Amino acid sequence: MQSIGKENLSNVSEFVLLGFSSEPQVRTALFTFFLLLYLITLVGNGLIVTLIYLDSHLHTPMYFFLSILSLVDMSYVTTTVPQMLVNMICPKRTISWEACIAQMFIFLVLGIAECVLYAIMAYDRYVAICFPLHYTLYMNHSTCIKMVTVCWSISITGALIYTVFTMHLPYCGPYKINHFFCEVPAVLKLACTDTSFNDHLDFILGFILLLVPLSLILASYICIFKSILRIRSSQGQFKSFSTCASHITVVIMFYGPAMMMYMRPGSWYDPERDKKLALFYNVVSAFLNPIIYSLRNKDVKGAFWKVLGDRGRVQ
Repeated sequence: MQSIGKENLSNVSEFVLLGFSSEPQVRTALFTFFLLLYLITLVGNGLIVTLIYLDSHLHTPMYFFLSILSLVDMSYVTTTVPQMLVNMICPKRTISWEACIAQMFIFLVLGIAECVLYAIMAYDRYVAICFPLHYTLYMNHSTCIKMVTVCWSISITGALIYTVFTMHLPYCGPYKINHFFCEVPAVLKLACTDTSFNDHLDFILGFILLLVPLSLILASYICIFKSILRIRSSQGQFKSFSTCASHITVVIMFYGPAMMMYMRPGSWYDPERDKKLALFYNVVSAFLNPIIYSLRNKDVKGAFWKVLGDRGRVQ
């Protein structure tokens, strides 16, 4: 059996990404839509990073984590969307074995990093609202750097486990992945061996990398809501609730589809549904993050107009 597996594995040189509809008119419309969405996502997140870098008033832990989230989102969509756009206009739609592995690994690193970053950002808000007098002590520069280092360490480790245990399997033709990029559940469907071990492993990793951070986020916001209820001003309560509700909306839009994708039995596989789920936690969340986290924020808008004003004076 091992010799057969090695023979199949050695014969795999490329995969075909089936992507979305094969009708030319639909593909043209989807190409235009996703290209605009991708460019807006890059501009929005790039603007956030630039403003945080230029304005010293935004050099705080909250905006430090936000700038990293924006960089992750820009990289996250760049891992999948350009390939998807090329496949929409090129009839071949192939991706090499090596490129598939690289795409899978990088996508997982960035996706797991985003999971952990959401938890870190929720903890940051928890400390800021529940322990305002000790905020600078608890969230000093050294602590922030350590938290980000742990975030990337968890991301790289988790991505390595996912990728190694997926790509070491023997794969049989036709090598057609019914997805718009090399994602673990879609690739596993091409394996010509039992994948029950991978299903169990994916569930365990999903529990650790998705449910644990989500639990920390929910715990943080429960404590935050309790503190908000102690605010005497109804206007202050409404403002705080509005901000927290928008943050939780983004978290649900990211974690919900990701959990449905990585924590369900392999028998529940549905390629068309999985493509839509992947769009939510890969493309839509990256598009919405600048709007939810920053563009509604007075500090960020103030920094934006300040930068424009300074450039106007120079000209």
